[in-house]
Amino acid sequence: MSSSAAAFLAALWRRWGAPPPGAPASADATFPLFRRIGGSAESIYVEWSPRTLSRLLVEELPGVEIMVVSNREPYIHNRTSDGGVVLQLPASGLVSALEPVMRTCGGTWIAHGSGSADRDMVDAHDRLRVPPAHPDYTLRRIWLSEEEIDGHYYGFSNEGLWPLCHIAFVRPLFRAEDWEAYRAVNQKFADVVVAEAGREDPIVLVQDYHFALLPRMIRNALPKATIITFWHIPWPNGETFGICPWREEIIDGLLGSTVLGFHTRQHCNNFLESTDRFMESRIDREHGSVTLRGRETLIRPYPISIEWPPAALATQAPVAECRRAVRARLGLADDVRIAVGIERFDYTKGILDRMAAVHDLLTQHPQWREKIVFIQAAAPTRSKLGAYEKLQSDAVRLADAINAAHGTAAWKPIHLVIRHHDQREVYELFRAADVCVVSSLHDGMNLVAKEFVASRDDEQGVLVLSSFAGASRELSEALIVNPYDTRAMADAFAAALRMPEAEQRDRLRLMRDVVRQRNVHRWAAQMLIDAARIRRRETIQALSAED
Repeated sequence: MSSSAAAFLAALWRRWGAPPPGAPASADATFPLFRRIGGSAESIYVEWSPRTLSRLLVEELPGVEIMVVSNREPYIHNRTSDGGVVLQLPASGLVSALEPVMRTCGGTWIAHGSGSADRDMVDAHDRLRVPPAHPDYTLRRIWLSEEEIDGHYYGFSNEGLWPLCHIAFVRPLFRAEDWEAYRAVNQKFADVVVAEAGREDPIVLVQDYHFALLPRMIRNALPKATIITFWHIPWPNGETFGICPWREEIIDGLLGSTVLGFHTRQHCNNFLESTDRFMESRIDREHGSVTLRGRETLIRPYPISIEWPPAALATQAPVAECRRAVRARLGLADDVRIAVGIERFDYTKGILDRMAAVHDLLTQHPQWREKIVFIQAAAPTRSKLGAYEKLQSDAVRLADAINAAHGTAAWKPIHLVIRHHDQREVYELFRAADVCVVSSLHDGMNLVAKEFVASRDDEQGVLVLSSFAGASRELSEALIVNPYDTRAMADAFAAALRMPEAEQRDRLRLMRDVVRQRNVHRWAAQMLIDAARIRRRETIQALSAED
């Protein structure tokens, strides 16, 4: 190869993020980034970051308007007891995934304004520039009445769709009045999307099960919009989904999307099965698409992830200092090992199951008495619903019973901490832990598992991970467990506590590579690459029709 040709290829490698000269590369390494990542060249490594995501937008979606719609807002303003205002960052996997993307892409995030001081912080058009220190995008808040929240959020979304999709053996409740509220709130959000859109063809990222009807409503009002809907929770098989009285309306609403994304291929297959059962449509299983009334929707798996490196990690103390701080706060001896679980109080998370496993561990392996504590950090959520209130009270009773059975005057095996933990506290617990337990009974992905892996730059610690969390498909070097099997969970605890440091390092290195490479910017890029391809194809089709 001539020197000029080599220089030319080297320039292309640098431009498109391919491996450096001398590393393996596929034949199409010189094609633009979006063609390779979205097509057959998935194996080519691109280090996704805010910079590469910005470059993707500039080169493949110039001038595009991006809008996000979610129920949960990324910044909440609440009134304090002394009349002041405090800014809260919600403990939400959806928010932690999308917020770094919006800081990179800009645009408008439309969400329910739930904070007690939210109205005081917006302008006359209910808008607020965020993040507060370095504003990068606009937060547009929508106000919902108590009746709308009860019907849309607590009712149909969380007493109906949530247990239906998670198959967690809590009966879904479907009430006609909740469905009407759900439909009305979806329409309210659709009206705001249309009002906020600055052009006729924005890219609208619709988030989660709260807005199953929204894609169709936006499509009817903005037929040229590119609508990417991401369903953050599992999608059940067709027989289970058939329980829902409004199954056809929900599927029709989702098929208003240009692209419909799920965490795993299995969830995509379940959606296609549901569509096949209940809708007159054309399904192309080979290419993963559904055509309804002449319009095609792509059905794609996009495994969600986290920011790399996590912003919360930048302010963390070394692991040894985090461990000392947690031990001092809880009055633990220096030789006590620490296991942690961190999530919302939700019956899908397996909180009771992991505490039962601690009891079994101490029963079957008494040598660990006074040598281990399990810290369960659990944020109260949806406390208006009976199932969630009961879970919290059951957890308190179970923790008390286990502590009474195994504890001493100076040591108790379970520390149940019921309050909101900010990201700084969460990462301190991750870094202090010898073991992190994610025992979801059913989970679309679970970002706690990925956050723990990302937090351990010391390459020590063990992840015990449920096989029913989507994250288990990517983090296979964790100790994978069936959370319904208490004895197996206890054995996994024991194996984690005995694992040599060298093995911990080997496992964490592999998992950290996965989380680093498949970070949240890659997740967003995959969807935007598909959007760019579709928009380009539609432009060509429109020009052909004019000819």
